[in-house]
Amino acid sequence: MREPEGVARVFDPMWAEIDAVGRDGSTGGYRRYAWSDADLTLRDWFRGEAARRSMEVEEDRNGNLWAWWLPRNWVGDPKGAFVTGSHLDSVPDGGAFDGPLGIVSAFTAVDLLRARGIEPAIPVAVVAFTDEEGARFGVACIGSQLSTGTLAPERALALRDGDGITLAEALVRAGRDPGALGADATLGERVGVFVELHVEQGRALDLVNRPLALASAIWPHGRWEFEFDGEANHAGATRLVDRHDPMLPFAATVRSARLEAAAREAVATFGKVLVAPNGTNAIPSRVRAWLDARAADQPTLDALVSRVAELARAHAGEEGVELAVRVESSTPIVDFPPGPRARLAAALLHLGDIPVIPTQAGHDAGILSDRVPTAMLFVRNPTGISHSPAEYAEPADCHTGAAALADIMAAWVS
Repeated sequence: MREPEGVARVFDPMWAEIDAVGRDGSTGGYRRYAWSDADLTLRDWFRGEAARRSMEVEEDRNGNLWAWWLPRNWVGDPKGAFVTGSHLDSVPDGGAFDGPLGIVSAFTAVDLLRARGIEPAIPVAVVAFTDEEGARFGVACIGSQLSTGTLAPERALALRDGDGITLAEALVRAGRDPGALGADATLGERVGVFVELHVEQGRALDLVNRPLALASAIWPHGRWEFEFDGEANHAGATRLVDRHDPMLPFAATVRSARLEAAAREAVATFGKVLVAPNGTNAIPSRVRAWLDARAADQPTLDALVSRVAELARAHAGEEGVELAVRVESSTPIVDFPPGPRARLAAALLHLGDIPVIPTQAGHDAGILSDRVPTAMLFVRNPTGISHSPAEYAEPADCHTGAAALADIMAAWVS
């Protein structure tokens, strides 16, 4: 079943089954937010796929799903497992491939190994980490951060979505126990390696005409909340010179962030904005905006964010507006260890040269890297578009990726 047709027979029906889940009819994008109805539907789908393969499903204390394929006659808890998978949630109006591609490919790889008659010598797991995107509660990789102890349970439980619902309340509504959240003391013992297959985010592989790549590193990145406090007033009756409009320093800060990022070959984006009172004929009283900033190294990122905050204070001062800047999340650079990457490359020698590239996007593999060996495999995105309904990967490349993951799995567990 290594030929593309065989991979397609396994991969394509699973992909089609989840295609409509959480998809918005007007935008074509996906709204699969953590602990929403769409997320719960996908969790049921995951359990169903595991059951069809007689894989036992475990939902850990942080809501992450693990489907286990244990060696014949294995006794006791899994140890030193080959783990692969990704996440099922999406950003607002996100694409189909970011996250689910890794999980569908992982189940496909299990089927391919069984079709080849391979019995694993070590445990194998397919994992779906919860709330990787952070679209609902504002912090990314909540499931993996909780499991590694990077995120404190008390902070996580207090996070609120746009409707004011806390994560604790959302967990109760979904029938989970908020008091269970916390670090997984067995993670380092259970997981021998975590290999995450993911759609490419950005455009590199199309430029060199290669379907796959291995990850070298993840840029350091973070999210910062900028709160501009001004004075609400009438949009028509208030003279321009009497205004303290927070929208003006915010707009100037957006431009400054772009210029400062360009000067450092980094990236900076204000993608989420909340305006109060948000009336057409009212001068805003407050603008809350979130800066997403990323750079090739930590000193560059620190300098970028510091400069943007400095300029934002200057812009605010010119308009008589107050500014507060808060760190919402910060993730240091991740250098994926060369050992696992070399093993992946060796398993894929038959595919020829496999490029090794860094990624600017955060992933659960990056969060886990402090606790367990990790590696990443990227599938070509010919447009480079991600976090958008236009995100895409050719079916043939998806099949190549799933078959490559099976080759990696076979080499690791045989």
